[in-house]
Amino acid sequence: MHSLPSTRSAGLRFQGPHALRSRQTASGRGGRVTCRIQNPEKLAVPFDAGPGDAPPDYTEVDANPVNKAIRTEFRRQLVLELGVDSEVEEYAGIIDLTRRLNSTDYTPRETQLKSIRILRAMFPKWLPGAFRVVFSQPFPRISCQLNAWVTAGLSKWLMGPSKLNDVEIDGGQVAPGHGVAVERCRYLEQTGCAACCINSCKVPTQEFFVKEMGLPLTMTPNYEDFSCQFSFGLTPPPEAEDEVFATPCFTQCPTKRRIQHDCKGIQPNLPEPEAD
Repeated sequence: MHSLPSTRSAGLRFQGPHALRSRQTASGRGGRVTCRIQNPEKLAVPFDAGPGDAPPDYTEVDANPVNKAIRTEFRRQLVLELGVDSEVEEYAGIIDLTRRLNSTDYTPRETQLKSIRILRAMFPKWLPGAFRVVFSQPFPRISCQLNAWVTAGLSKWLMGPSKLNDVEIDGGQVAPGHGVAVERCRYLEQTGCAACCINSCKVPTQEFFVKEMGLPLTMTPNYEDFSCQFSFGLTPPPEAEDEVFATPCFTQCPTKRRIQHDCKGIQPNLPEPEAD
């Protein structure tokens, strides 16, 4: 188990989801945007998340024609799902729409389901089901490696630079090329919000790959340096046991600074109780 929050001389730092489960062995309705935590008594004091230096320069990444095309389509799907666009241009507009997606107009689960629909709309309708039958079921290892390669190649516009690595998968084996190590997640850093990370990225992406593509995927964000580990072939833990859901609010969260109350958007989806 990962350690829980601890106090350091430099201040409180959150330790929960930082240690990777994956073993690296190689290489809108226009409502007020407020975060949401259902059990604030379980959470530590807000902490300074992420690296202390300035963000990288993404000018070259944003100018890439392929990245621009994917970003434009992603924004289009966000607008279709929310029913409203942002006045902000370029990548900052994606972040503005993401905050709308995480507004108090929606419960965390509604935000997750909307995010899944957006992900699904980024693919041809036939592709996920066909991939599951033709590749995932008969060739799970190759399918994991292929998805890791595609993720690393096509997500730079959203998350920044990443590289393929070897990770632990189901059964405790270390599988080559099944992982994607995001160096410093641009999306997390720009939103400045753990709830946006969890409800708009981690949970919906894991669920999309497991249910739509037929591949287990565990995503492990590190809130101290904003890195993130994708582990294809590793089944995510139940959300009630995933320490990321015990994340304290970030002190730099725009909502935290503006309204000065606890985040309300980090809550696990618990299984329905069995009928007597």
